Amino acid sequence: MREIKILLVEDDPDYSRIIKGGLELKGGYDVCVAGNGTEGYKAYKTYRPDLIVSDVEMPEMSGLEMVKCIRGEDPAIPIILASAKTGSKDLVKGYRLVIDDYIKKPYLAEELFFHIEAILRRTAIRENPIPVKTTLHAIGAYLFDAHARLLKWREEAFVLTARDAQVLEMLCEQKGETVKREDILQRLWTKDDYYTSRSLDVFVSKLRKYLKKDTSVRIQTVRGKGLRLIC
Repeated sequence: MREIKILLVEDDPDYSRIIKGGLELKGGYDVCVAGNGTEGYKAYKTYRPDLIVSDVEMPEMSGLEMVKCIRGEDPAIPIILASAKTGSKDLVKGYRLVIDDYIKKPYLAEELFFHIEAILRRTAIRENPIPVKTTLHAIGAYLFDAHARLLKWREEAFVLTARDAQVLEMLCEQKGETVKREDILQRLWTKDDYYTSRSLDVFVSKLRKYLKKDTSVRIQTVRGKGLRLIC
């Protein structure tokens, strides 16, 4: 099966690098990145992608202007617009240009992956969607991408340390259940002693601060047993 070609048009180079890496890992896509609408339009003509994902607000040429140019030549290519602005006027502008989907920024790579796969199935570009183990977890009103180490709260996205993400992922895998301290320590530190136990307490304290914006979420200490993620 041939590689699906995705054109990602995004003016934030750090953000586009994270999204590109996530899409290549999860979807096995060939991802080409452009930094604005002008570059995106040029890339569309030379790269000939199967699907386009584009930011809206960009220098030189906006995403909407780029889409208008592309639609003048190609009425069929699937297009996803990404923007922090999701009011009715913004959505109408996009859909009047015949876009296929809209995703709110900041988004995680896995969120975008599911949007892309849904479109590929509808358009029959992807005949056999690949099975992918999800690393995206809903934690109350938060979204956590364990692979990218991103914790998303509404308009904000936080990059966790590798250890923060590993601890949170273990709790998410057994959400609502007690995860034994010794299991966490053995899996992440390979040993269970006083010093590693104190280190775990430090990481849990940091995670509690990250998650405090949603009062329905808490990491509960079960005395003598372990930790439990409640949401």
